[in-house]
Amino acid sequence: MNKTEFIAAIAAKAGSSKKDAEKFVNASAEVIAKTLKKGDKITLVGFGTYKVSKRAARTGKNPQTGAKIKIPATKVPSFKAGKALKEAVK
Repeated sequence: MNKTEFIAAIAAKAGSSKKDAEKFVNASAEVIAKTLKKGDKITLVGFGTYKVSKRAARTGKNPQTGAKIKIPATKVPSFKAGKALKEAVK
């Protein structure tokens, strides 16, 4: 499912227009991104948790040349599904 299909599905489920659903989806993504950027996590009971994980610096290998390269430490967003979401997918 792509973003357009997702917006259409939300509009149909909520009984609202696609324009309103698009505003909701975009606002949700923006709030999630801003919250994670601040270092906070978002917990939606039954759905899951969005948080920022730290990835340590490590040594990698360039696949073309085989040369070793240093990969710097970084922060990455992650999502852990909640119990209700896991049960719904089974």
